[in-house]
Amino acid sequence: MEYKSILITGGTGSFGKAFVKNLIKTRKNLRRLVIFSRDEWKQSEMAKDYPTSKYPFIRFFLGDVRDYERLKRAVKDIEVIVHAAALKQVPAAEYNPIEFVKTNIIGAQNIIEASMEQNIKKVVALSTDKAAAPLNLYGATKLCSDKLFIAANNYSGKNIFSVCRYGNVMGTRGSVIPLFLEQAKKGIITVTDKNMTRFNITLKESIDLVLYAIKNSLGNEIFIPKIPSYNIMDLAKSIDEKCKIRISGIRPGEKIHEEMITTNDSFNTIESSKYYIILPSLPAEEIKKYLKYYNAKKINKSFSYNSRDNKKFLSVKEIKNLIQKNISL
Repeated sequence: MEYKSILITGGTGSFGKAFVKNLIKTRKNLRRLVIFSRDEWKQSEMAKDYPTSKYPFIRFFLGDVRDYERLKRAVKDIEVIVHAAALKQVPAAEYNPIEFVKTNIIGAQNIIEASMEQNIKKVVALSTDKAAAPLNLYGATKLCSDKLFIAANNYSGKNIFSVCRYGNVMGTRGSVIPLFLEQAKKGIITVTDKNMTRFNITLKESIDLVLYAIKNSLGNEIFIPKIPSYNIMDLAKSIDEKCKIRISGIRPGEKIHEEMITTNDSFNTIESSKYYIILPSLPAEEIKKYLKYYNAKKINKSFSYNSRDNKKFLSVKEIKNLIQKNISL
């Protein structure tokens, strides 16, 4: 089924803008596309690209996921919600924890309750690798958010809730590559730890994952893409091998390696050709339904999907090619 009315929270962010662009390009029967965010300036700038005369189905809705009444009004007559709004900066979360709780946890609960009240068919929430075995407050709030969305399937008969969890999106605002590109202009790149590794996903791949979840989710799934890792030193070399490297030390709440599936998660994880899918504890018959539907298999119970032990690592050349292809220099 191809849904005709979609709302995206955080719709003026890097993912939101790319997702909207993709929908407009690929779906000719959109009846309503609501871009929900709290930044009026970003909305006004984005609206210049989508004038009402040409895109009468697009609506810019100013609001915050913390505001339940505003959210409830925004999602009226919507079939699908993509929840991309979040506070994300790790150091800021350590200093302002309650603000992250309000947006990432209370905001998630508001999405769930508004979806149930307005009979939204599907909700796909965006998550992060930092939600697995979280070390920092940001990751902890997103883990809580993930669990809220998955648990919502227990007391919802009409709504389908699922989560997409993935790693660093290449070139998005606040990510490491734009920072390194800027630092390289001055001849010094700052690395927190030379052994650090990270997962890498392109913006297109993240959009493909969300579209897959919208089309295929049954409810209860945390979808995790099979994506490569890179070493932070290789990333620095791919940007400019002549730059000096300055080791600054780990920031508060930062990990050396990221993880998307813990060994504890592995007991409830299945694997398809392109994705891992974490499920809640379900009866064996229910698990069989997911295995058959996704043509999947159970994974090893000692399995951990982390950026250090990942089977696929990007070389300096591969990183350089991805940067040239996916980032405006």
